[in-house]
Amino acid sequence: MSRPTFQRRIGGAITALITPFRDGIFDGVDMMAHIEWQLLSGIDGLLVCSLTGEGPTLTEAERIRAIEICIELSEDKVPVIVATGTNDTKTTLEETIQAQRLGADAAFVTVPYYSKPTQKGIIHHFEQLAAQTELPIIVHNQPSHTAVDLAPATVARLAEIRGIIGIADGGGDVSRVDLWRPFLPERFGLFTSNDASAFGFTAAGGPGCFSNAANIVPRLFQSMQHAAAGGNIGAAQSIDERLKPLFGALARESEPATIKYALSLTRDIEADVRLPLVGVGAETATAIQTAIGPFQLDGSGRFASRNTYRLGL
Repeated sequence: MSRPTFQRRIGGAITALITPFRDGIFDGVDMMAHIEWQLLSGIDGLLVCSLTGEGPTLTEAERIRAIEICIELSEDKVPVIVATGTNDTKTTLEETIQAQRLGADAAFVTVPYYSKPTQKGIIHHFEQLAAQTELPIIVHNQPSHTAVDLAPATVARLAEIRGIIGIADGGGDVSRVDLWRPFLPERFGLFTSNDASAFGFTAAGGPGCFSNAANIVPRLFQSMQHAAAGGNIGAAQSIDERLKPLFGALARESEPATIKYALSLTRDIEADVRLPLVGVGAETATAIQTAIGPFQLDGSGRFASRNTYRLGL
């Protein structure tokens, strides 16, 4: 399964893939169809086994198969990034080494959750990972899930560690681009994992976004990111305004559940999620239907089929 080290830049619109289930069982067929559609839609990268992909609920066999499917279908067209972070350094290292063995291009490693480590503990955690694996690492800072936020001094130290190539910040604070960039080396990417701040981060000089909404509107999200990166701010802002209702609807409840509900309407993917997640409530379902309508309705007023590839998707 190994392949040459991926040399192209990681950036642009990177989809944080959902993991399809059918009657509670991992659905490799739907996952293949979903990835193929993402690639046909021009997405710039694939993130697999993240929280959006319900990575913590996957068995080891499911996790390996999900990674293998991504790598097989990408065929080196786009980078495949694997979420390997846990609240334990030893387990995180094992998952990262496994991702490297399977042929991933980079690891997406969350700041350890639940344990609430100190800033010193966070630094030691990533030092150990970088020292014992050759896979490039992107640190994921998501304070709402980990209860720990990276201090500026910690960001500066992480940027010095060989093997760490960037940070994906999920807090949505665009001002962090200007705050952190002065002490980051040019090689170091400051990404966002928050759809609502994707336009702002890229317009401010960030290299891209790990996006949940791109599962639903990959081509449109990619167009926004490329327009912002290319300096066409007006076009990017216009797309961002169109997408804001969708971002808001998806954020009403846990995003794996909201995304899968949207895909059940537009892509024939089951809305199944694994406990402790549950399906969306009635009000959220209505909000999602309203939000996706402008992008997904065909000429007859029905939702477009899974074989429809249109600019709005």
